[in-house]
Amino acid sequence: MYLSILSIFSILLLPMTGFSAEASFSLTLGDAIRMAVEKNLDVRAELYNPAQYEADINRNRSIYDPLLILQGNYSDSTSQTVSSGGRTLESQALDLNSSLSQLFWTGGTAAISFNNGYTNSNVVTPSNSWQTGLGVSISQPLLKNVGREATEIAINISRYSKFASLEHFNYRLLATVAQVRTEYYKLHSLQEDRDVKKVSLDLARKILSETQARVTAGVLPAMEVLNAEYGAVTREKELIDADLAVNNQIDVLRLLLQIDAAIGDLNTVDLPPRDPVAPVESEAIQKALNRPDIREMKRNLELIELQTRNYSQKNRPDLSLSAAVQLTGLDSSYQNNLDKVLTFDYPVWTVGLNLNYPLGNGAAENDYRKSRLKTEQTSLQLRSLEENAIKEVKAAIRGIAVGFKQIEVADRGKVFAEERLRSFMRKNEVGLATTKDVLDVENDLAVAKSNQIKAVVGYANALTTYWQVTGELLEREGIRVVEGDADKLYSATR
Repeated sequence: MYLSILSIFSILLLPMTGFSAEASFSLTLGDAIRMAVEKNLDVRAELYNPAQYEADINRNRSIYDPLLILQGNYSDSTSQTVSSGGRTLESQALDLNSSLSQLFWTGGTAAISFNNGYTNSNVVTPSNSWQTGLGVSISQPLLKNVGREATEIAINISRYSKFASLEHFNYRLLATVAQVRTEYYKLHSLQEDRDVKKVSLDLARKILSETQARVTAGVLPAMEVLNAEYGAVTREKELIDADLAVNNQIDVLRLLLQIDAAIGDLNTVDLPPRDPVAPVESEAIQKALNRPDIREMKRNLELIELQTRNYSQKNRPDLSLSAAVQLTGLDSSYQNNLDKVLTFDYPVWTVGLNLNYPLGNGAAENDYRKSRLKTEQTSLQLRSLEENAIKEVKAAIRGIAVGFKQIEVADRGKVFAEERLRSFMRKNEVGLATTKDVLDVENDLAVAKSNQIKAVVGYANALTTYWQVTGELLEREGIRVVEGDADKLYSATR
């Protein structure tokens, strides 16, 4: 007895999950996102940028490190001069000098110096003497390079650059999480489509077996066997192509998530969402205007504005106040020399104003103009980015609405294709439809199922795109980046 085609129809309605690979690794979407955040090479590499800026910040803070200078010089000379009547002149000199200086946030510098000099000569009387100076000096700019902002310009540039790089890291992470969702659901779609192809091939083979039996019984002409064989071969090729697409997509996820190749084939667990989502456009736009790439551009604008203010200050004359006081001593005995220093009997006072201003000052003026132009350019780029974000939000909202409608249409198409196949199977049993007709209609059902899978995944991708362009995807997935993540990487480097 041969098997009725109508009894085979139930195979086409079997659950698709029954065809997963034996040695498969079940992967949830949450696990996939976690793996990408922790292991993705591009994400990990991006975190090194703010860590490097942290190194720049600490390096530039070293301007406040006290500077200790120690100098020691010894000279010994023997010479003759005309003024000495050809007499040989001999002298020895020893200098031992030290100073400790400190930069302050005002831009001024204070220094303490302790200088010692010893001379021994056969020309002067006394022939040997010690001279010591203990002094304090300050230098404070009054117009140019004055104040905390000018003094800490390099620190602030590194700080703003670090903040911008953190936002860029957020943007990279946002794009990666969106890519994980897209590639995850793409694998789901390809696996489901492969299962549809398996069911279609099984049905084509059963139709071939039944057709051969009916031809042998003389119920159908021999030509029907060729039609059934062609249908089975065609579906076998489609299954091979579908299996290739699945394996290629698994490799994409392996690379994205850094999954060891020793682990078996990946099998998706979570289904794409089908629940309706109705975003509020005004709220979505407000979220989009605060997404990472826009925050990064704002940080860059703040950095350029900081540099512009610094260049503006450099147009001023370089006027500085300097003052110094020194206690001195002189004696042939070093101890007596020090005692004279501590008596405050021989002070030296110095107060001065220094003015340095290049006539024309073309370099500083053009640096300032260039920075102003850069500020205006960045402002326009920020405005363009914000307007593009608004456009992207509107397009994403439309994509969600269209994607949900496509699911409804694909669902109806699948129902109609199933009913149509039932009808042609009944016709085939009474001789009103050929085997080729049945195979063509069954192929239409397989296409309808694939369209349904694509519609569901397309809707999931539309949601992903919406959450990406509004910048809320990381928050929805429970991912939060803080400055300390880069600082830990900096601190762990030795």
